[in-house]
Amino acid sequence: MTKRSLKQAGFFLLLFATALFFLGPVVWQAITSITPDSELVTLPPILPQHPTLEHYRSIFTGHPFFRIILNSLAVAGMTTFFSLAFGALAAFALARLHFKGKRLLLGVALGVSMFPPVAIVSPLYLIVRALGLRDTWWALVITHTAFSLPLSLWILTRFFEEIPAELYRAAQIDGCAPLQAFTKVLLPLAAPGLSAVAILVFLFSWGEFLFALTFTTTEASRTIPVGIALFPGLHEIPYGDMAAASIVVTLPVILLVLFFQRRIVEGLTAGAVKG
Repeated sequence: MTKRSLKQAGFFLLLFATALFFLGPVVWQAITSITPDSELVTLPPILPQHPTLEHYRSIFTGHPFFRIILNSLAVAGMTTFFSLAFGALAAFALARLHFKGKRLLLGVALGVSMFPPVAIVSPLYLIVRALGLRDTWWALVITHTAFSLPLSLWILTRFFEEIPAELYRAAQIDGCAPLQAFTKVLLPLAAPGLSAVAILVFLFSWGEFLFALTFTTTEASRTIPVGIALFPGLHEIPYGDMAAASIVVTLPVILLVLFFQRRIVEGLTAGAVKG
């Protein structure tokens, strides 16, 4: 075997190990979700002898699963909308308008994102409670938007900077105000960046746990991660139900990422190569 063949074999082995590392938990959850409770505590065999869909039925009949899915969709959807709206406007200003301190402003916005959520969850809880937003969608939408805006701002600013300035000036010569040039010229050209931001923000809000656990107390606003975490009862842990719920909420996300992976890569690599 040549040296080149050894390198290729090592590379593919590394890829396989990496894929196994990330896909292993998903496969294990899928197997657990169709394994009867009586077989969950026996090993071997790894694969269930009598596969069942009882756990999938149980999560929709024994838990308010439809409600927490609705909560997650609403919170993630509104967070994505506000992050795109505010992030695109701010990125347009930073990329195309001339004013002092805009680079400092971008640096401060990115610096704020360095604070770990656990370090500021207590003061945020006091603010949410003082505003009367505890156990509401808005408590999560506001905090999720605040934490996702720096990423939105960074990606979209780079995208707007890559759009030729001549297009913006031509729109101004044609009589477009700055906001008109933004909506009619720059925004359509930034579609890959907007798509990438939308997907990343949605995934962040969909899977966020700490704020959802802290700010919600009932099924009226509780999201999927917290809902699944609270499945265990006082005397038992329903591993099968938890696995089924994880598969139900993870599979659409995986398909979404696979379908839009090109958009995500385009958005994250904008501005990396010039020419």
